[in-house]
Amino acid sequence: MEMPENEYVLESTDLTIPYWLADEDTLRDEGVLFGLAESEPTEKTDIIQNYFLHLTAPHERRIEQQNERVQEMNLYIGQKENRIQELQVKLKNLENSRLEGEHQLPRTVVGLVLSVAMCVGNYYLIEETLRPSFASSSFVALGVFLAGMFNLFGRISLFHDTESRVTWRQILEEVGMPLAAALFVFAQASQTQNAWQATALFVFVFFLFLFAGKLFLSNLTVLRNDLHVWLTSQRGRRESVSHAQLWEEEMGYLEQEINDLRVQKWQVLREQGTSESERARLQARRDMLIKLFESEFYLARNMKGRLSEKQLREIRGN
Repeated sequence: MEMPENEYVLESTDLTIPYWLADEDTLRDEGVLFGLAESEPTEKTDIIQNYFLHLTAPHERRIEQQNERVQEMNLYIGQKENRIQELQVKLKNLENSRLEGEHQLPRTVVGLVLSVAMCVGNYYLIEETLRPSFASSSFVALGVFLAGMFNLFGRISLFHDTESRVTWRQILEEVGMPLAAALFVFAQASQTQNAWQATALFVFVFFLFLFAGKLFLSNLTVLRNDLHVWLTSQRGRRESVSHAQLWEEEMGYLEQEINDLRVQKWQVLREQGTSESERARLQARRDMLIKLFESEFYLARNMKGRLSEKQLREIRGN
């Protein structure tokens, strides 16, 4: 069976189309002719499949490119969101570090002043007690006071050291000089005061010797630590304000970039939806044309045995 050689070219594409696909009526005629002949329908349906495969190929490539762009944008968005989360954690840790660095500087200063006042008061109490016997020199009272404060030069008091094993030498070093100084004051006080007053003075001065000095040193140590915390917090606060401002600016910049990427992503998705719709339209058109051809083909094949040779020649145009 001879087929016409003329072809029809679509204006929307450079791909040439067989003449029998130009319109549905021609395709029906082709299906009837193929049905009356000895040909198989796959000869034409394969041509239709290949033709529409070429038509949908640009859309397939475009959809694949758009999928890649969407994945890249999702990756960029995810990276920027992770960076924002990191900055938020840093800001939160910065705020927590401010809370952890609280100092007790006012309380420490007050405690230091009170401990100094206790030491000064202890000195004047000793001077007043020793004045009747050593009125000519106040350096005696100062010497007794410094001797009683001998434990001031120790590294740590036995009352606060719970880890080391206490020996009698340590006890003698810690308590000996304060006890001797307090006994000396007691001996001088017993000459001018009654036994009860002298004993009370002895106990009071002895415990002042034991604890006032350590309290003074402890407050100095705490003052040093509090000053370090305060200075560090002041420096850290200045740095944190600068860092926090930079981080917040970076977060704002990242959020703006994320919004821009999402806008671009929506545009790509809209274009992808258009490409997918066009591909689906072409595939639906392909399936419809194949079914139209097959229906005419099988109808003609079924009618072939009922027609005479003359009728067949008239149908074929011979």
